[in-house]
Amino acid sequence: MCGIAGIISEKNNQENSAIQRMTDALSHRGPDAGAIYQKGKAALGHRRLSIIDLSELSNQPMVSHDGRYVIVFNGELYNFKTIKKEIDDYPFRSSGDSEVILAAYIKWGPDCLKRFNGMFAFAIWDHAEESLFLVRDRLGIKPLYFSFKAGSHLVFASELRSLLKSGQTSRQIDPVGLSDYINYQTVHAPKTLIKGISQLMPGEYGLFKNGEFHTKKYWDIIPETYRPNGQYEHPEKVKNKVRQLLTDAVEKRLVSDVPIGAFLSGGIDSSAIVALMSEVSDRTVDTFSIIFREKQFDESEYSDLIAKKYKTNHHPILLSPNDFMEEMPNALSHMDMPSGDGVNTYVVSKATKNAGVTVTLSGLGGDELFAGYPFFKKFIRLHKMGALWKTPSFIRKGLSGAAAPFLKSHQHAKIDMLASAKNVDIEQLFPTFRRIFSPAETRQLLNNTDQFYPIDRVEAFLLDQKKLKTLPLLSQVSVSDISTYTQNILLRDTDQMSMAHALEVRVPFFDHELVEYVIGIPDKIKDPAYAKKLLVDSLSPLLPDEIVFRQKKGFHLPWKIWMKNELKNFCDQKIDCLAQRGIINGQMLRHLWQQFLSGKNDNLWSRIWIFVVLEDWIARNDIKT
Repeated sequence: MCGIAGIISEKNNQENSAIQRMTDALSHRGPDAGAIYQKGKAALGHRRLSIIDLSELSNQPMVSHDGRYVIVFNGELYNFKTIKKEIDDYPFRSSGDSEVILAAYIKWGPDCLKRFNGMFAFAIWDHAEESLFLVRDRLGIKPLYFSFKAGSHLVFASELRSLLKSGQTSRQIDPVGLSDYINYQTVHAPKTLIKGISQLMPGEYGLFKNGEFHTKKYWDIIPETYRPNGQYEHPEKVKNKVRQLLTDAVEKRLVSDVPIGAFLSGGIDSSAIVALMSEVSDRTVDTFSIIFREKQFDESEYSDLIAKKYKTNHHPILLSPNDFMEEMPNALSHMDMPSGDGVNTYVVSKATKNAGVTVTLSGLGGDELFAGYPFFKKFIRLHKMGALWKTPSFIRKGLSGAAAPFLKSHQHAKIDMLASAKNVDIEQLFPTFRRIFSPAETRQLLNNTDQFYPIDRVEAFLLDQKKLKTLPLLSQVSVSDISTYTQNILLRDTDQMSMAHALEVRVPFFDHELVEYVIGIPDKIKDPAYAKKLLVDSLSPLLPDEIVFRQKKGFHLPWKIWMKNELKNFCDQKIDCLAQRGIINGQMLRHLWQQFLSGKNDNLWSRIWIFVVLEDWIARNDIKT
């Protein structure tokens, strides 16, 4: 796991200081080594977090044996040893995965990606062709940002802040990205909050040559021709296959030359990962749990249960809600892209790193794949009520209005958006459940609305997925959630907040072979009669009933209280500054803030916090508005 940066210029590249600034900006991601490579049109930078092959032979930028190719790589290739055996015509000098990627590209070109299993973002410069091959992994676990100017240059990096240090990109706020952020507390790839800076999409590669940059999709989460064939006919065979694939995914992610552990919350997903680690590893598993003195937050009863069952080397880490508030300024300073969440991940990652590990496995992805979120069941129920959406919209709107006195305002906003939906298809219903503000509210909050897209970006993305509705209903939700909320909030926050402490987080549930299989499973087998039933049944008897059927507490920081007390002055200042910038309707923003403080309206704290985070990020990065 590392940080990468590069400048490819159509003129001979003399940007010594620029590539150095970009690379230095990534030092937190790779504290073990750092170097730049510069020759001809290419300038490449790398910061290394040493995990596989700790010797200097795996330092980067890495040059091929003949001097033609240079690679900078961020991530892990879990099956590199298997691929290495297929390459008998390359004189390997190291024992790590970076050189295997380089040799595989030399041997197979872009087709090498079909063989890779891992999380990665990498760039390979070809001196002979004067071309750059730029790649992001299938599920978008590792980020990759770039800025392209036709006929001139391509600048790329693992973090947006590194790109800004190049001096070759805009710092102007992108109104489309801003609208997306207010809608969903994030900006969805390929957009960012900065004009002219994009994200490479998950499962996509790009080729820069002769001043042109073209991208191509090499993997899609939806099979080319989905057909529920014989492999899904027998539920017992499906369960066996799920267990086999998840076990393989965990085993692959144990490759490491440094200490490795696992987050253990005591929930189904993290418990499943720890159980399988214990099953396949010949070493005692190190587990890390955050515990609290406050009983309303503490779940140590359940994490202790799993730790004892699997005889792990357990590390309970005591934190208080105030520990999170005290770390909040540091968390904000490491926020590469604004997000409505992320502070939790920052603090947990710091505590885990301080406990002595460099790599940890996470249960992230279990909810998305195995129908763990409430919307999965809601979508099925609403789909059965499809006839209601055949009635005239004014009738549905009337029913929504009649319900208003009995609902909280944000609940009524959701009901009103549902009533306005054209039908019960996934692209109509899913955005409603992930929005922070309604479309009408967003239009009121933004100035110069003529600059924004006329439709919701998530809805537009889902409409563009022509194969989406060929999938089972539950899988439609899985694909929608993974492709939007998970990739653009959960995975991004996990990367930026864990790498702030040089901690690598691996996510077995997002092994692409497992994802491909589970996405095709029919609803009748995946139906969550109880929490993530298919996952639980597939792993039986690894997960105790106390874990499966317990009431989940969840950890919810007291943001509402803090924002009215300890954080009030901080929020006041940020809201006031943002209100004066001209990109936001300052009068409405201040009105929302005062309503929140007065308690007269039940505005959710997150509807205010996203603006506080936004202003902090704009000011820290000198963004032009």
